Order: sequence, then structure tokens, then C-alpha cells
Amino acid sequence: MSITYEEVRNFLYSESRALDDKQWDTWLGHYDKEAEFWVPSWDDDGELTTDPQSEISLIYYARRDGLEDRVFRIKTERSSASSLPEPRTQHMISNIELITASEHDAEVRYSWLTNSYRYKTTDTYYGSAELTLVRADSGELKIKRKKVVIKNDCIHHVVDVYHL
Repeated sequence: MSITYEEVRNFLYSESRALDDKQWDTWLGHYDKEAEFWVPSWDDDGELTTDPQSEISLIYYARRDGLEDRVFRIKTERSSASSLPEPRTQHMISNIELITASEHDAEVRYSWLTNSYRYKTTDTYYGSAELTLVRADSGELKIKRKKVVIKNDCIHHVVDVYHL
């Protein structure tokens, strides 16, 4: 049986909830060991960069171990983007599209909006995400590839994974 829209929706909600609840290990559990996580940047001509190996990216990890390092730095207060107090976030997901689906994998696109509060200031980040989901041997869905596009023109702080 193919991966269903309901499975995808529930999976995306679960990932967002883990970020909002600062359940970092649970959040990492949504990612396959070989997962690529990429946030391209906008170039001077207003076009997204297309190659994380040769162009600037806001965030790029070729494998999940990069995300694991990121979480370690967040949890141990060694993150340049986060400090005490940690920001409070609320992720909202909409326009979920199941582009293709089989019993083993799916291509998904969705829109997202995250409000982040820290130091008596609320910042809003928004954009879209494209991802490839795979069904693990355990039957659970895992993210194999995630590309997050931030549509904000101006970002006043260093962006971290919990902003997306």
C-alpha cells in the first residue's frame, strides 16, 4: 500500500511538534541516517542557489550526523543561533501536497510559517519545503531529503533548525 496523505500530514505535524516542544532527539528521529538537509540562500539576482557544494547556503548538512551535531550544540548551549533563554516557537504547516507516493517513498511539498519569541520580540519566518520520505524497515516514515526555502527578505537573527 502506498504512503498516504494522512500518514504524511501526521508525520509533518509530529516533526513540528517536536521542534516546538524542544524534543531534539525525537525531532532527529524523523530523519534517516543518510538524510540531506538544505536551506539554500537567495543570490543577488533574487534567485535561489542551486548547488550546496559550490554556492552559499543558509544551512547544509549532507547527512543526519550534521543535524546530530547541531542538536548537540543546541542542547549544550554551544549554538551561535540559540542562547538562553531559548526561543519559544510555534510551527504552522499548510498546503501539504503529496506529489508522488509508492509503498516505499513519497515526494512532498508544503508551506510553513514559524513564529519565534525571545527577548520580548516575535519574529516570523515563512516559506516552503520539499522533501523525500522513505518507509524504514520498522514501517515508520523518515526524511531522506529536505529542502527548506525561507521566503523572508530580511532576517534579523541567525537562523537555526527550529526556525524552519
